[in-house]
This record gives sequence, structure tokens and C-alpha cells, in this order.
Amino acid sequence: MHCVVIRLFAASGLALAAAPAFAQDSVADFYKGKTVTVISTGSVGSIYDLGSRLLLKHMAKHLPGNPDTVAQVMTGGGHIVGTNHLYNVAPRDGTTVGAIGEATPLLQVLEPDKVKYDIRKFNWLGNPVLNTLTVVSWHTTGITDIQQVKQQELIIGTGGPASPSTLYPRILNSIAGMKFKIVSSYPGAEIDLAMERGEVNGRGGALWSWWQTSKPHWLAEKKINVLLQVGLRRHPDLPNVPLLTELATTPAEKQIYALFSSTVLVGRPLIAPPDVPADRVAALRAAFDATMKDATYLAEAKKMNLDIDPVSGAELQQAMTDLAATPPDVIELAKAAQTKGAIFNCKEIAKNPQICEN
Repeated sequence: MHCVVIRLFAASGLALAAAPAFAQDSVADFYKGKTVTVISTGSVGSIYDLGSRLLLKHMAKHLPGNPDTVAQVMTGGGHIVGTNHLYNVAPRDGTTVGAIGEATPLLQVLEPDKVKYDIRKFNWLGNPVLNTLTVVSWHTTGITDIQQVKQQELIIGTGGPASPSTLYPRILNSIAGMKFKIVSSYPGAEIDLAMERGEVNGRGGALWSWWQTSKPHWLAEKKINVLLQVGLRRHPDLPNVPLLTELATTPAEKQIYALFSSTVLVGRPLIAPPDVPADRVAALRAAFDATMKDATYLAEAKKMNLDIDPVSGAELQQAMTDLAATPPDVIELAKAAQTKGAIFNCKEIAKNPQICEN
């Protein structure tokens, strides 16, 4: 756990301890006898679904009133359908939380017309892990290095248009001249089946922890080659696999790749809808923080091969404010990288063409 999170955890704990007893009693009275629902916007059996079920089960022990818990799945649109529901329909009283996709905040920045939510108005409760996303090829392709995709087409299965699995191959085609052939709209787990059947030859943006959790035998048998990772730093398990940001050859490319890499901070977040009473948000955040140090939770997460490297709700809340304030010129370059394909021309788009030079 990085030091910023530790400081925030400490501050959260002090704030809770200092809260008036009647405030804690009020939260306990509210949650007693109630059921808290977690809505996962990932597919059934996905790491979003499994991880959020485990997390909420243990969080309930640390919530005043010890409510029951139940899990639901609401998929569609690369996590958009469920996220829109959490923002516009779900109860705003603290009885519903959501486990959303890491790219949903980025989508608001790049394509605001496609969403019906404001990332700044959600109550961000925490993220259990700083993610590492991967782009992989199937072992029969012979493609073992990301640079090979500049010469050899790789048919790659991806999720919805807003999912990282689609975004990364698309921008690499535009900016780096790679030859990903994108076959989209697969539910996450079905891409793996499609690789086995030979329908596609790779996957565009799966979590590293997904491979560890669901396909450890593939890793042991070298069924997949990890070509690229997206993260804030190289994962210890993947020391020789380049980061997306390391592919940049100009300052403009570095800014674009960094913007798309912001999804790793978001990770597998837990959020509450807007307008939940502040004392219940504080209790939910404190329960998340306590769960991140709960030995039973950590042991169960380890059995599921779930990495735990948490980011606090307060840190995520600030990150959403910062992300929403991304400079317009960077947004325009990033949008063009998604939409213009092979005709992407940085110097024609950038207000400062010098950032497009080596």
C-alpha cells in the first residue's frame, strides 16, 4: 500500500473516532435490519463481480448496524448501462453501491454525450487495487512482442466501445501504426473462449489479476503472450513487458498514453450514488478502509489470487476532480487518436505542434 493511502487511512480512522456518538448511532440505526446491494457492471463471474461480492461481504462487518448484503449484475455498453443506473435510478440512501469499470470516468472526459453521469458527483468509496491491464496474444500466433503488431495483423477480441480492451488497440492503431483488427462487443469471459476456438487471436485489455485468478493454467502452459501492460509502473510479475506510456515517441503521445493509463488508478472501484448522506458515506469509506486491513478478507482475496493495493475513497474523489479538468487540447488529441484511425495527424490537431515532434 502506498504512503498516500496510509495517510488517508489514518485520517479516516481519526475522523471516525472523533465523530459524535449520536452520529454513529444514527448510521447504525439506519443500517440495522437493512440489506446493502452491490451492483456490478461487469459480467457474471468477472473479476468485478467476484471481487465486489467478496468486498461487500466483509465491509458489512465493519458497517454500523451490520446490514445483510446481496449482489446483482447489470451489464451493457462497456459498463455504461450499470453506471447510468447507479447515477440516475439507484436509491441515494446508502443501501446501494456499485462496482464499475475502470474506463467509465475516462469515457465521460472523452465522449461526454455518451454517458448520463458525472464522475465528480458519485461518492467514491475506494479501490482495492492499483490495476495492471494487459494486451495479450494467443500462443499460436507467434506474436510475442508488441512491436510485431506493426508488421503482422492481430485479430483481437474486445468488450464494448467504452471498455479498455477496445480503447488501447484502437489508439495504438492510430498513433503507433499497429495492425490490430478489433472484433468488439464480446462479454469479457467469452473473449477467452473465442481465443480457444480460434475466432480471435488475442484480448485487448484484461486485468493481470484476471489471468492469475481465472486462467492460471494458461500462464503455466504459456497459452498467452503478454505484449503490453497499462499501469503506473511495471508489475513485478511482468518486468520485461513494456508499459503503454513507454511506447511514446513524442510529448504528445506521452500525454495521450498517460490519459488512457489513468484507468489503472480507478481500478475496480466501489462507489455510492450522489447525494447519499455524508455520515453514511463516511461510514462506508471507513468500512472499506477497515476491510483493506481485515486479515480474513486478505486471506480470502489471496485464495482468489486477487491483488490488494488499495486506493482510498478520498484519493479517488480528488482524482475524479482532476480527471474532469483535463486540458482541452489533450482531450482533442486523445479523441482524435480514437476516431481518426490511420489518418491521425498530431500536428494538424495540436494547438502546439511542437509537442508532436520527437
